[in-house]
Amino acid sequence: MKRLDPVYVASGGFAGALLRWAVGVAVPGVPGTLVVNVLGSFALGALVTLVTDHRTRVLVGTGLLSSFTTYSTFAVETATLAPAAGLVNVGANYALGIAAAFIGIAWGTRR
Repeated sequence: MKRLDPVYVASGGFAGALLRWAVGVAVPGVPGTLVVNVLGSFALGALVTLVTDHRTRVLVGTGLLSSFTTYSTFAVETATLAPAAGLVNVGANYALGIAAAFIGIAWGTRR
């Protein structure tokens, strides 16, 4: 860990939380959570292949994207759904999130 890493994480986290809130306003509820989780998975996949700079990885990966994506909201929303809808939500988040990460990695590798 470098001395300024907490500043980068906090700054990125602030920006990611604001972006997460904005998506939640534009696309509320379960669909909005799916959107941020899929977009965040793609972005992190691309980041790990495109960026080697430590500061950028901490700022964007650990800070921004960890605040932008959300496991806790996904878990709570899923728990409040009917069982069949909950299974669909879990499947969609995991299948689309992993696919988006693969696509992000592939896209980043081609650059």
